[in-house]
Amino acid sequence: MEGTHTMPETITPAVPPTPPVPLQALLAREDLALRQIAGPEDPGTVIHWAHTSEMADPYPYLLGGELLLTAGVHIPEAAGSGTYFDDYVSRIVAAGGAALGFGLAPVHDTVPRALVAACERYGLPLLEVPPQTTFSGVARAVWQLMAQARLAELRRVTEAQQSLAAAASRPDPVPSVLRQLAQRLGGRAVLYGPDGTEIAGAGRETPQSALAALAELAGVVRPASRAATAPDRTGRPSPSPGSAVAPATPTSATDTHGAVHLAVYALGAGEGFVLGVATPRREPGDHTIASVAAVLLSLLTGEQQSGTGAARSSALVRLLLGAPPEEVAPLLGPGEWLVVRARPEAQAPDAVAASALGAALGSPLVDLAGDVVRVLVPADRDPGPQPGWTLGVSAATGPREWPAADSQAARALARARATRTPLVRHAARPALEDLVPRADAETHARTLLAPLAERPALAETLRIWLSLHGSWDRTAVALDVHRNTVRQRIARCAALLAADLDDPDVRMELWFALRRS
Repeated sequence: MEGTHTMPETITPAVPPTPPVPLQALLAREDLALRQIAGPEDPGTVIHWAHTSEMADPYPYLLGGELLLTAGVHIPEAAGSGTYFDDYVSRIVAAGGAALGFGLAPVHDTVPRALVAACERYGLPLLEVPPQTTFSGVARAVWQLMAQARLAELRRVTEAQQSLAAAASRPDPVPSVLRQLAQRLGGRAVLYGPDGTEIAGAGRETPQSALAALAELAGVVRPASRAATAPDRTGRPSPSPGSAVAPATPTSATDTHGAVHLAVYALGAGEGFVLGVATPRREPGDHTIASVAAVLLSLLTGEQQSGTGAARSSALVRLLLGAPPEEVAPLLGPGEWLVVRARPEAQAPDAVAASALGAALGSPLVDLAGDVVRVLVPADRDPGPQPGWTLGVSAATGPREWPAADSQAARALARARATRTPLVRHAARPALEDLVPRADAETHARTLLAPLAERPALAETLRIWLSLHGSWDRTAVALDVHRNTVRQRIARCAALLAADLDDPDVRMELWFALRRS
């Protein structure tokens, strides 16, 4: 397609480029008192920078888009009778200069008429710079206007990013993101499926011919394996690629269709979804805004289309409908699992922090409950300490023992916080208590701890206190209570159990019982 430009992901700017300055905005500066005396008065004329030169031929030193400033030092005395000014102006135009500013001091009192005529002939805007206005002042004004435009553009991009993120959290995230993107860019946004059909669209009405061109442009960034089987406009499958190795598929591309600007973005899930945008104009920050929308749509479409996302959805539905955990677990993955409980060291966790922790631990199965985050991690992944978090890790268990593993992780987390250790694992090695049959041990534990059966806070306090060797302060930290509260609870336990908690034999027997309860 003619005019198509691909934009490799490696050179995508992190922030929008500095917008150029409209020439009319510079002329509107009363402190400069500039006056246009020749050339077209086009509101679309923009300046990218200001440059001063007294060269007779500035062509080699121009990059294009400049406001070239000169005091006419280079002009010979007989210049008006020859082709000097035509040659001078034509070279500026050939170099892409946006406008010419001529200073009335200190060499010339007026702008040469031949220069005015040449600028009229070649369509180059000519500005008269009064004696009181310095070239450095003009350049400074250009940079000030550019800074203001950049700040406004960055604000626009930031607000768009926030609104897109909010749209992605709505109950209908994909249509909401498309609507918000279309509104922010003032055009139309379309999501294409792997087969090239339009799945959803939002925004202003756009000519059908432009939409057809946008759909065709989407094929440029669709993965080759998907594009090879996608139907063309006649409904016939596209021909499969030849045996030669095809070049890498670009991640984005742009084009124009008449006055409509087109842009497409391949979504990162690799499933062939493409975001298309058609707008009446293209602002510097539009690519950044559309890229944010593409990232959000990649997450949304990838979650729905990926095998793991579909399996998790199926597992949740089955659990809600009453299926036992051991039936649901194979949908999440084979093998045993670890339960990880985590608390941040600073402020309470939010959904973003919880998701980031899950990603660091290698599992999307994350639960945020109050000030604790629980993550279900495959046992073949060994969780390590995470900066800013305190972790408790259970033993590897099957789905039937997940509730017990959650309790193990809770106790490990409490111990980790009390001892100020980044990560504590549940100890699963054989112990003396394993020599006693489980049924007998559980019966003995229920009998011994019966006075605490209806007082779970006391039982948990006793458990933590014994695990921390009777430390009041560390138990208080683990339970988030005052140390005097711990003392009161332990004294109450001693009274209800009629036990001397200073006796190590009593402590040992209670500890074994608590581990079996």
